[in-house]
Formats: sequence, C-alpha cells, structure tokens
Amino acid sequence: MAAKKLNETQKSEKLGFHKGSLATLTKEREELARMLSIVEQLMHMHIKELKDLGVDLAAEAKKTNKGAPAKKLKGKKDLGEIL
Repeated sequence: MAAKKLNETQKSEKLGFHKGSLATLTKEREELARMLSIVEQLMHMHIKELKDLGVDLAAEAKKTNKGAPAKKLKGKKDLGEIL
C-alpha cells in the first residue's frame, strides 16, 4: 500500500514538473515572439529610411552576396514558416 502511495506521489510530482515547464516555456516563447516583432519593426524603419535616402538595397545585397542566393540550413525551416 505504501509503495502505491509513493508511486502516486511521484506521478503527481512529475505531472506538476512538466506542466510547470510547459507554462514557463510558453511564456518564454511569447516573449521571444514579442522581441522578434520589435526587431522586425526596427528593420523596416531602417529599410524605409535607406530607401528614402536613395540606397538600392537589392543592389547592395547582390554586392554583399556576390549574386549568390541566401543559403538555407539543410533540413531547417525558415522562422517565418514556423511562426
């Protein structure tokens, strides 16, 4: 009987641990998404200002990459696809 009660206690502790972990990770994911949104807004502001100053971003990108398309990591999805 004592072994059964110990088993139930251990199971209850494991359930609590995993539920708590999921709650924490969910909050962290939300914060990361918020940070990403802020970074995207800032990038768009800088892009707009550069365009207003007459900078051709497509030409600059070609110079930087020497015409090569952006590399994707093998088997990895783009962050935009995940979100």
